[in-house]
This record gives sequence, structure tokens and C-alpha cells, in this order.
Amino acid sequence: MKKRTIHCNEIRTQHIDQVVTLNGWVHSRRDLGGVLFIDVRDREGRTQTVFDPSDLPADLFDAAASLHSESVISVTGKVRKRPEGTDNTKIPTGEVEVMVQSMEVLNAADVLPFPVDDPETASKVNEELRLKYRYLDLRRPEMIRNLRLRSKVATASRVFLDEEGFLEVETPTLFKSTPEGAREFLVPSRLHPSHFYALPQSPQQFKQILMVSGVEKYFQLARCYRDEDLRADRQPEFTQVDIEMSFIDREDIYSLIEGLMGRIWKSALNMDIPASFKRITFEEAMNTYGIDKPDTRFGLEMHDFSETFKTSSFKVFSGTIERGGVIKAMNAKGLADVTQGQMEGLTQLAISHGAKGLAYIKVENGEWKSPIVKFFSDEEKAALQETLKIEDGDLILFAADEWLAACEVLGRIRLQCADLLQQKGKLTIDPNRFDFLWVIEFPLLSFDKEMNRWYSSHHPFTAPVEEDIPYLESDPKKVRGQHYDLVVNGVELGGGSIRIHQPEVQRTIFEKVLQLPEDLIKARFGYMLEAFRFGCPPHGGIALGFDRLIAILCGTHSIRDVIAFPKTAKGTCLMTDSPGTAENRQLRDLHIQLRAPQKEQKGE
Repeated sequence: MKKRTIHCNEIRTQHIDQVVTLNGWVHSRRDLGGVLFIDVRDREGRTQTVFDPSDLPADLFDAAASLHSESVISVTGKVRKRPEGTDNTKIPTGEVEVMVQSMEVLNAADVLPFPVDDPETASKVNEELRLKYRYLDLRRPEMIRNLRLRSKVATASRVFLDEEGFLEVETPTLFKSTPEGAREFLVPSRLHPSHFYALPQSPQQFKQILMVSGVEKYFQLARCYRDEDLRADRQPEFTQVDIEMSFIDREDIYSLIEGLMGRIWKSALNMDIPASFKRITFEEAMNTYGIDKPDTRFGLEMHDFSETFKTSSFKVFSGTIERGGVIKAMNAKGLADVTQGQMEGLTQLAISHGAKGLAYIKVENGEWKSPIVKFFSDEEKAALQETLKIEDGDLILFAADEWLAACEVLGRIRLQCADLLQQKGKLTIDPNRFDFLWVIEFPLLSFDKEMNRWYSSHHPFTAPVEEDIPYLESDPKKVRGQHYDLVVNGVELGGGSIRIHQPEVQRTIFEKVLQLPEDLIKARFGYMLEAFRFGCPPHGGIALGFDRLIAILCGTHSIRDVIAFPKTAKGTCLMTDSPGTAENRQLRDLHIQLRAPQKEQKGE
């Protein structure tokens, strides 16, 4: 094989008359009037090569003519300007071509299971087929672009954090089980029969111990594992930019991450973003958008009408308020022309998330059309008109329920309405617009009615807002956590918190609030409580979903498009056919005996 002298994307008019050697794949082949044109592609791009039978031995020309797409070849030839009128303005090398003098077939390819040379065709190929032949899928320029950008952002992150004085420290991937979080992957121990490691859901406890150790500033592009049901933005193994700092408060985290995002967006997209991001509280986010990761690139904001309908003759609303609930409403401007099927879809969406139905008003030809309008007083109608700025063509939607349930239902309806408005051409969202914001002041604790106990909204190491600490035992619902989420365009990029560093406060959370038994506290967190006794500094951190971050930068909705070898929605790798079985010898070494799967009992 002749060594490459230049990449396929580098040849320009200044190389005319130079003899070059290209190594790469056959991207496409065309026979025009007996002359063969083969585009050769490598990782950097592609160049057109010309096989003229009048200048080449017959066997060489015949070999080129028999090549399948994606065969690996090495060609040598002289660069020339393309004949007038044949330039290809779609590629950087479109003004020149290489007149082939010699060729070596390094590896002839079989007929492909799907084409990789046409972006539109390849993108429509069944995803399972693409994942089975992932090595072919990754040859597509779009996928190479994603991997290149991922590498670039990883480097930019490391350089930025190094400049800020952080140490990159690797933490173990064999940890202990902490089953109060997401479902874990367990790893049986050969040396300790009946004992298991767990693959870490995050390096949370290790990075806090590093703060006790005096590292002060830690980061890691950490591999994490969660045995959860999968979707477009979730994989069983994923990467996060994991960060922890000592002697800081929330403002330090905000400033650091805003700087990091600025560096990443400049490096990846050559785009300047605001130096600081908007902040809204969890309560404000839920009240206005119905979700704690709001997409603020469009309006459709929600409003509270509980006071308006407190004494309404419409008993569905007044009764809800009497029982301690709220009335929320939003104006889906311009959506009065929603079809019956689309309206039914919105109603079913509301019902699927706990609502009994979906009250609405269509405003058409100056008339408010709805079976509920007859129950509204003139004052109630005026309040709706004034707050929602109702115009002809609008669709008003309501939710009546407990505060959180009403917010969440209408929040989901809001997103669906935005989709419908985009389909109708009545709402345009700029794909190159990025709305960053911090969501702050989450409730520290949430109550599980079925279990009749409190649990951590984030994780049990999150510090409460200092002035709320007295409420930990007396009124937990009042306690706000020093927890913050970074959101962009409706996607949660990451979350973190200031941590509890006082052992007595941490023990209060475990014992009095979460009501964990002493033996469980000691087994799972004993070493942390002991470490805190020997001088633990105030500290906090954040973890950013690296795969989600890259997906946003690449403009794709699925993180599978930015991971080299992702799993399917069922958690399998179709290319390697994993997970697989284990040999009996391996199971014996691990002291494991298999039994037939048992059917789940009803109610389990």
C-alpha cells in the first residue's frame, strides 16, 4: 500500500499538477461515456477521481469498474482542474479531480445492507438495521461529524476546567449497591461469594470524599450506569461531565458552568452565548410552564385563575378550589382550527396524565364556543379576556386539580400545542436559538403517599437552604434544597447542589426525615458520615449529561446518534449480540445458579 500523501478533503486548485496518493473508501461510482468517476472518501471528506480507459491498463480499469461501494482502495494520480461546467459546489474539493495513474484494492466490499453514500436515503433506513451494522452507519459523514464534535467538546471541557484549576480524577466503576436510587447493574464477586458490586449511577459519594480529601476542585468525564427503561435521551451506560468544588456557594457553580457553556458553544458552533443565564424558581417554572425544564423559546404561558373561579357557578372549578386545588389556564393562540381528532388527542393526553378530562374554549367568529361557557359570569369572562389576551382564532385550555397535578397536565398540553402550531405553520422556533436558564429552589423533599414517608427530591446529600433547616423535622414540605438544574430549550442538561457537609445535619436527614434504620445508614453511608467527622469543607457540584449536550449541539433528538456504539430501546447491542449467555464454568466460579424465569404475580 502506498502511504497517503493528502486527505480527501484537502485538495484544492493550488495542488493542480501535483501527484497525490489517496487512501479511503469508494463513496460512489459513475460511468459516463466510458470514463469512470469514483469519489474516494476518508474521515475528512471526499475527492472525485477519474479512470480514463485511454490512459490506463485494461485490467486496472476493469478492476475499478467492478468495485462495490465502500471498498477500500489506494489511488495515485495527478490533480487537475475539473472541466468547465462540472464543478461540484457542494463539497470543498469540487473544483478539482485526480486523474488516476495507479490503484490498489486494499479490501473489496460486498454489497451493502443499506446505502451510506446518500444522506437522505441512509437516514430513513430502519434504526435497528443501522445499529446492527453500526460500523457502516458510522461511515456516514453525518455520524463522523457527530463523533468529531463530541471529541472536540470533550477536549474543550478538559482544557477549560484545567485552566480553572480542576484535577481530573478517575473514580471506581465497581462500587457498592445503593438501591434507593435508580435500578442498578449488579456485578457478582468471585472472591466474596453472595456479595455484589454495583456499577455506579454516578460518582456522587466518591467525589464528596475527594472534597474531604482536600482535592478542592475535581472533574471527570465519568461513565455511569442505570438499569432503567430506555428512550431517546436515555441509555443504560452514559457519560457525564462530573464536577465538585470546595469552599463555594451556588453563585460559584453558576459562574463556572456559564463559562464552560460559553467555551463549548464557541468551540463547537463558533457561537457566542450570554455570559450569564436567567434564573427561575421551581415554583415559577411549574406555575408558568408546567414543567421543571421549560422550553422558553415560545410563549403559551400558563396562568392561575383560582381566585377568579373561587365562587363560580361552574362547580367543577369552584369545587376543585374548595378542596384545596387550583384552576390553571393557557391560551394556545391561533389553534381554534384544531381538528376534532387533534382535540381528542389533547384530551386523551390530559387523561393519560391523571386528568378527568380537558375543558376548553374555542374562539371563532367572535363567539366563545364551549359547553362550559354558559356557567361563566361576565366577571369571570372578563378576567380570562384580560389575562389571556383572547382574540379570534384562539383556543383556551384549562386544568383543575391539585397544584402539582394541574401544572403538569397543562404543561404537557402546552408542549403538544406547540407541536400542533408548528405543524400548521403558526409557530416557528429557530433551531439555532439556545435559551439557557437555571431552575433553582426545588423542594428538598417529596412525599410518597403509598409509602407514607418523605424521600429526597434530588438525593439525600443535597443541603437544605440554611434558613429552612429548622423545618426539617417539623414541616418538611417547607424545606427548599440548594439544588439547581441547567436547562436549555426544554432539555435538562444537568443538575447539582450544594452538599450537606455537617455530619449532624446529614444524620438528621437519614434518621429523622427519611426514616432510614440505623443498620441501613451504617451499611450504605457509614464511611461518609465517619469521613465528615474529620474535617469536611463546604462543597457542591454538578453533573452535566454529556450525551444530551452533544445531541443538542448536533441538532438531533436521540442521543443514540452521538454515541459510537449505543444500545437499542431494549438495552441490547445488535452488532455484538449482547447481552449474551455465560458458560456454566463461569457461573460456578461466581457461585451463581440459574433458574427458569418466574412469571410476575399480579400486584407485585
